[in-house]
Amino acid sequence: MNHTFDGLGFYPADILIPKAGTDLTRWSVVACDQYTSQPDYWQRVERYVGDAPSSLRLILPENRLHTDHVHQDIQAINQTMERYQAEGLFQCLPDSLIYVERTQGNGVVRKGLVGMVDLEEYDYTPGATGLIRATEGTVLSRIPPRVDVRRNASLELPHVMLLIDDIEQAVIEPLAGQSGEMELLYDFDLMEGGGHLAGWQLTSAQMEGVAAGLRTLTDLERFSNQYRVKDKPVLLFAVGDGNHSLATAKTTYELLKRENPAAAALARYALVEVVNLHDAALEFEPIHRVMFGVNPEAALESLLAAYPSAYLGRGEGHLLHYVYEDTEGTITVPHPTAQLTVGTLQGWLDSYLEQHGGTVDYIHGEDVTRTLAKQPGCLGFLLPPMSKNELFRTVICDGVLPRKTFSMGEACDKRFYLEARKIR
Repeated sequence: MNHTFDGLGFYPADILIPKAGTDLTRWSVVACDQYTSQPDYWQRVERYVGDAPSSLRLILPENRLHTDHVHQDIQAINQTMERYQAEGLFQCLPDSLIYVERTQGNGVVRKGLVGMVDLEEYDYTPGATGLIRATEGTVLSRIPPRVDVRRNASLELPHVMLLIDDIEQAVIEPLAGQSGEMELLYDFDLMEGGGHLAGWQLTSAQMEGVAAGLRTLTDLERFSNQYRVKDKPVLLFAVGDGNHSLATAKTTYELLKRENPAAAALARYALVEVVNLHDAALEFEPIHRVMFGVNPEAALESLLAAYPSAYLGRGEGHLLHYVYEDTEGTITVPHPTAQLTVGTLQGWLDSYLEQHGGTVDYIHGEDVTRTLAKQPGCLGFLLPPMSKNELFRTVICDGVLPRKTFSMGEACDKRFYLEARKIR
């Protein structure tokens, strides 16, 4: 354990990467929670990978999570993990951090840092105050089937992305100009339009610089001034992608602590990629709402009644822009208690559906929202994009965000699996 990072919740790790000669384009596949409604994507990946060594054999795409043969799939994954290790497929980079550059589909480069987090410093429950916190509500029913995948696995492969709020860009960004001092580990094109991925192993001096930069972000006076809060514990890492994956790692670790404490040492940590919230490649896109099976006029009357000071028209406060059939307008909620517009809307929305029935869907894209809202019995709400600068303060002040608050990039730009780590 590198003690330079003590107290930061993030550490260098013994990272496994495929040995030279492995076809990394076939090895590396996108996060398992993507393209869940597009089985043809995963069928193409299956055909492309063929018999080549691949992380596809070490993960379970979520569209297969609830099939009749899921237990056989999990058993096959665990066996393949053991076989790949026995065959010497991996090289180990002890006590290491990896600087990664991901060229996205739009040509913009996203910079990241791969290491491990201490799950003792992470809590996904609402109101958590640890160094590492979830940004959205965790759906507890989604955890047990994922624990089934992880609890007997000997390896983990991360698609978790954690965010730091480093507005001075002092932690990760300086590494971009120092890659010539590092060892290049991989540099290749990703499949299915995923762009390009390159990674370098940090030197000891560079790791010390990362630790110093992270420690600056934990300074309590700086933290209190930056977020205009008093007596609030420091938030260093906010989960950007992979919330349920990290929650699964935490749950599995807690189970192991009770059942077999001696086996819990490796499981205490989880491999992640850390990205700066202020990286130009990161774009937050709003996720709109469409209600189905409701009377739009009655629903809007209920919304106005839920916030007695609310009124029709645009003013100062949270603006809730609605559309249905050929009608659209705005309700203003002055002096909102929630930090975000989506919080004001969701607080009413959940209560209304529980009392009056109907369903809600979460929609990417204004055009799709408008098209769906034209159907009888539908009511759409177009939400504003969330500023990246609001994320940390909102989590600090409100706790986890309402579910489906924002989307962080397109599916093809999500994290691809490459690195691994032993967890048993």
